[in-house]
Amino acid sequence: MNKVGIIGLGLIGGSLAKALKQKCNINNIIAMDIENSALKKALDEKVINDFTTVVDEHFSDCDLIFICTPVKQISSYVKKLLPFIKDDCILTDVGSTKSVILNELNVILDNTNIHFIGGHPMTGSEKAGYGASKGHLFENAYYILTPQPSTPENKVEQLKNIIVSIGAIPVILSPQDHDLVTASISHVPHILASALVNMVKSLDGKDKYMHKLAAGGFKDITRIASSSPEMWHNICMTNQKEILYVIDYLIEILMQFSSAVRNKEDDYIWNFFNSAKQYRDTFSNRSPGPFMKTYEIIVDIIDQPGSIASIATLLSNHGINIKNIGIINSREYENGVLQIIFDDETSQEKSIRLLQEMNYVIYKK
Repeated sequence: MNKVGIIGLGLIGGSLAKALKQKCNINNIIAMDIENSALKKALDEKVINDFTTVVDEHFSDCDLIFICTPVKQISSYVKKLLPFIKDDCILTDVGSTKSVILNELNVILDNTNIHFIGGHPMTGSEKAGYGASKGHLFENAYYILTPQPSTPENKVEQLKNIIVSIGAIPVILSPQDHDLVTASISHVPHILASALVNMVKSLDGKDKYMHKLAAGGFKDITRIASSSPEMWHNICMTNQKEILYVIDYLIEILMQFSSAVRNKEDDYIWNFFNSAKQYRDTFSNRSPGPFMKTYEIIVDIIDQPGSIASIATLLSNHGINIKNIGIINSREYENGVLQIIFDDETSQEKSIRLLQEMNYVIYKK
């Protein structure tokens, strides 16, 4: 890749630019954004080589272009790019829904030699904007690619190699599988979290006891309800079919459970919770779940030899026992990379102090 374009220089776009510069030795990056200050900052930091606030001939000789905009804007930016980009250019996005976008783009890109490969990095941050971007954001994170059957294999391999080079783990899915997976593990859980918060808001009395007591497990399982309303509005409008399918499935489960409680069906109720526990425990050995008290920190580290070992050694030398440690691979709504769990709060607090003294960025959970 000789030249890469990035449209939308926010958290993801900015992090891509930094990762491509630092890890792929791509020295010709052009960025477009409506926010001038982000572009100037990136240029001053030598992350990008040039910028524009409109789609124009700056993109004419790009080999690869990342469209890092809200989902509903992707198609319009592809249309704007068509008069300028060269044949054989790879276009990709970072949106969290795929089928609707790709159906639109199949029409737009018909009879062209432009290759669009859907992309979705499963990483992010509660902070937004270029100022929050970092070159190691994608390290050890899953990065879903959704090529279509007509996409040339060599183009998929080129993009896949770039994803590997920035430290991410590429996963190839069909657009349909992607949308069902994300509806099930991301989109509907966000809707459910927001529904739970709205439920408590409506049921709470004048004394506001629910609000006061919502700082424990309830706050943990509804944390994702604090995400951007604009983003989730976009997602619901572009993944309507799969979201409705999963909601209907969830409603059926809740109806069956409601009936079991109403009829005091002991075995069903016990099996309901036991089945969920058994399956949930296979997700990760590191975290015991949102309803159990844990003493956990997330450390923002760069993936390089010895980085985990140095942290483990530092804590061990100060008599701190690590209950569990590991890399977070799917962290779309998580900060940092390295998860460490302790037996007690004293160990957690002492570790935070020690690691901050070593200039690590720490997120307490």
